[in-house]
Amino acid sequence: MFDLRPVGYVIGLLVAALGGTMLFPLLVDFAHTSAHWQVFFESAVITATTGGLIALACANGVKSGLSIQQTFLLTTSVWVVLPVFGAIPFVMGATDARFVDAFFEAMSGMTTTGSTVFSGLDDLPRGLLFWRSMLQWFGGVGIIVVAMVFLPELKVGGMQIFRSEAFETSGKVLPRAAEIASRISVIYFALTAACIICYLVVGMDGFDAVNHALTTVSTGGFSTYDASFGAYQGPPEYVASVFMVLASLPFVRFVQLAAGTARPLLQDSQVRTYLLINFVLIVVLAWYRVAVNGDLPEHSFREAAFNVTSIITGTGYASVDYQLWGAFPVALFFFVGLIGGCAGSTCCSIKVFRYQILFASIRAQIRNIHSPHGVFTPRYEGRPIGEDVLFSVMAFFVMFVVSLGVVSVLLAMTGLDFITSVSGAATALANVGPGLGPTIGPTGNFATINDTAKWILSFAMLLGRLELMVVFVLLTPKFWRG
Repeated sequence: MFDLRPVGYVIGLLVAALGGTMLFPLLVDFAHTSAHWQVFFESAVITATTGGLIALACANGVKSGLSIQQTFLLTTSVWVVLPVFGAIPFVMGATDARFVDAFFEAMSGMTTTGSTVFSGLDDLPRGLLFWRSMLQWFGGVGIIVVAMVFLPELKVGGMQIFRSEAFETSGKVLPRAAEIASRISVIYFALTAACIICYLVVGMDGFDAVNHALTTVSTGGFSTYDASFGAYQGPPEYVASVFMVLASLPFVRFVQLAAGTARPLLQDSQVRTYLLINFVLIVVLAWYRVAVNGDLPEHSFREAAFNVTSIITGTGYASVDYQLWGAFPVALFFFVGLIGGCAGSTCCSIKVFRYQILFASIRAQIRNIHSPHGVFTPRYEGRPIGEDVLFSVMAFFVMFVVSLGVVSVLLAMTGLDFITSVSGAATALANVGPGLGPTIGPTGNFATINDTAKWILSFAMLLGRLELMVVFVLLTPKFWRG
């Protein structure tokens, strides 16, 4: 049995820090003379005390680095334990939620999925709304660090091709995480601040601007209204679209840009491919809205740009019920959600670079079939793709499809209809937010689905956010035997 104390120490510190952040929504409620601030005070005490005790109990086992086993366990445990404590204000607060609902909401927040079980958001205490947004913001910066530090080290899903990019680091995992996190956090803060300012300029009030900036930059999608972004149609949709795109680009490129080097961003094939896909989808859908639905050009372009960007980035905002546009847009949005943005961003889903590697491999295989005596090596950005990367990417695609099928069947076994089961599985694994159909579609939520389905979807959100393999490896007996 390997030593759990280093894992427990880090988790304890993170839980204690989460408790400390509960003081921010406390201050929001206090400033608005809401007695709800007491809920956050009690939640903060419980969370910070528990986290501190866990850290103290494990402090004697702290080392300079983590083993591979400990890294796998830490990566998954953080995204399980933090939502448990993040759910406390929902259980004790104005929502008076049952734990299954509170955990679902917190997991959806931390994984930046954006699916919600709460209705009546317009009337909830502002501190609670702010807490939902904070959870997504924490999850957004957290997954960037995971994608930059842990997944490359663990060789998950082909992420090893991004190992140490733009960072001159050496040593163990935790020192690297601290260094990378500090640089990424500066960019993340700056992008969030810029988004707040832009939202204020186009007419949002201060509270809504802050909340929507937190959930835009994290590509999370929680809103302060039941109508989601439908409450702010017009110029705010353009602002949201721009910042969703920025948040879906590799943050390592922003670090390089801040250092005065723009060439890596401009020459990144992943970035160019993603922007091209997004642009083509917007143009196609806008043309469809004009030609088939008879919509006005500017309105069709704005709605297409906002909703396509929202779904492809996994943000999950909805400004309108796009299910009313026709069968083609509905099918398009389903598959768009399975694309995702760039690796090393706050985005989720499969991600563009994996499709690039998949098609490069297919192209090389076709050429080999056509010219059996030739040697054709799949390449990514001009470099040969290693067999370990190819195997990892192919394994990811297989496991994603298998997981989608299994989760869909499990949801159907709980009594959900076909559309809700399949779209619910897809939106959870891809961390998109809204599904399809009258229940969990862009104008609905997950409140009415059964408890078993909520637990299944919560697990699926965790799977998708951590690139599947990180979680699945913990389910093998060999992992625990060391």
